[in-house]
Amino acid sequence: MLELSTPERTLRVCRAATRLCARLGWAPLLEVPLPSGRRLDILALDADGCLTAIEVKSCARDFQSDGKWPEYREWCDRLFFAVDLDFPQALLPEDVGLIVADDGEAAILRHPADHKVAPARRKSLLLRYARLAAGRLQGLIDPAGAMELRAALKVE
Repeated sequence: MLELSTPERTLRVCRAATRLCARLGWAPLLEVPLPSGRRLDILALDADGCLTAIEVKSCARDFQSDGKWPEYREWCDRLFFAVDLDFPQALLPEDVGLIVADDGEAAILRHPADHKVAPARRKSLLLRYARLAAGRLQGLIDPAGAMELRAALKVE
């Protein structure tokens, strides 16, 4: 079997994680910029308004060189890592959820500790999520108009 490049591996894990979100009834949004200047790989919204962040890790080096992921806890109710079967899972902290992807499918192996987002931050995130999603949808319908919308909304 051919060895995957890091970007290919990341894309496969990301796709499998978003498919899992869909099966769970969560609405995933990719590459969500935060007011802190960070960017979530996936922010998923469930029917109850719960915000789930999913940080995709392609390999041990990707995890070990990333010191910013603890900051994501401030921006979600639940935090997961999504990795593939080859990832050394023992590296990951026990209080963060674990999603494992294989061949386009993914499953939750460990649920995270809940930590509720403060109400004012939740409102801000929900508005950011909605505006970002609307802008991306508009981009599919009218790419030129979407550039104007993105500039006006200042979300991407």
